[in-house]
Amino acid sequence: MLIDVSETQQTYIEDCEVCCNPIQINAVTDGTSVSYLDASSIEQ
Repeated sequence: MLIDVSETQQTYIEDCEVCCNPIQINAVTDGTSVSYLDASSIEQ
């Protein structure tokens, strides 16, 4: 999974590479590295 560190707060949905279920990703960056990352399953 790639996180764009140019944006300080991001929320997006990405499909799991293994089971193809959607995952909601919440990331906070400081401009150079990820300071917080949360991944939650969105089961359908």
